[in-house]
Amino acid sequence: MDLSTTYLGLNLRTPIVPSAAAPLSEDVDNIRRMEDAGASAVVLHSLFEEQLLREKFELNHHLEYGTNSFAEALTYFPEPEEYHVGPELYLEHIRQAKELVDIPIIASLNGFSSGGWVEYSKLMQEAGADAIELNIYYVPTDFDMSGAEVEENYITTLREVKAEVTIPVAMKLSPFFSNMANMAKRLDEAGVDGLALFNRFIQPDINPEELEIEVSSVLSSPHDMRLPMRWIAILYGRINADLACTSGVARGHDAIKMLMAGAKVTHVCSALLRHGIGYIQVMENEMKHWMEEHEYDSVQQMQGSMSQRHCDDESAYERAQYMKAITSYVPEHSLF
Repeated sequence: MDLSTTYLGLNLRTPIVPSAAAPLSEDVDNIRRMEDAGASAVVLHSLFEEQLLREKFELNHHLEYGTNSFAEALTYFPEPEEYHVGPELYLEHIRQAKELVDIPIIASLNGFSSGGWVEYSKLMQEAGADAIELNIYYVPTDFDMSGAEVEENYITTLREVKAEVTIPVAMKLSPFFSNMANMAKRLDEAGVDGLALFNRFIQPDINPEELEIEVSSVLSSPHDMRLPMRWIAILYGRINADLACTSGVARGHDAIKMLMAGAKVTHVCSALLRHGIGYIQVMENEMKHWMEEHEYDSVQQMQGSMSQRHCDDESAYERAQYMKAITSYVPEHSLF
């Protein structure tokens, strides 16, 4: 049975790719355990540009504090480049992971400035990353910024990064575009190698007792995969970029659904945080069992088989299911 697939030009043993599981991928020994459990690649936790800028600011502050009073003070400090400032720890993490495992390492960058995206992407490539995922977690709150301006920022960021690196570049997107199909087409035309759908924004909550803003639930549930499944099915075969699902894949059966919709890989995070790294093998075994039972010899046989392009009724991924759900719902208890 052939579970192999390709993603971002990389040949992968299976479609199961641990992704951005920060407490897990921050430890290189865990990355080795992921490989041993069957992971075909790993998307590292994100490097946040805000963290880098804060580190630089704090270092400069400590280097320069009090030097107006004691001119010789700076001589007691090493030069700034001797500190592990900015991305150095993250880059070293990439290097160590590449030395430790044979599976591809996909670096993840969560930035906000044009220069930041380009600078750190180049450094990640130099550190040995096999590909880069631009994790765009952006909530536009400027009342004077149009949707067209927001979209153009995405296109510009992609083009600038692609002009500076030679390794594949994926973009992890939010679903909040006025026309997701058109946005995917524009990114595809600008040269994106893959689209990871979708970035699940962590929504804030209010604690009325403590009068504080809190973080709501972080882990995803299987229900969260419905939205990326719809758009992967719609986009499959209509753009050249590879498609990856990033939300809600909790079982091997969920991965099967995503492959049928048209995904090349399924990123897994919350399931591993709940069940441990060894759960990768459980998911793979579930996939194999299903494929044997339904007489599939390879992943390629099922990829895109249930996409919109191959559905008899294309409206099934648009309004039809909404109308069917509304008109067929029966309350569990009588309202009268």
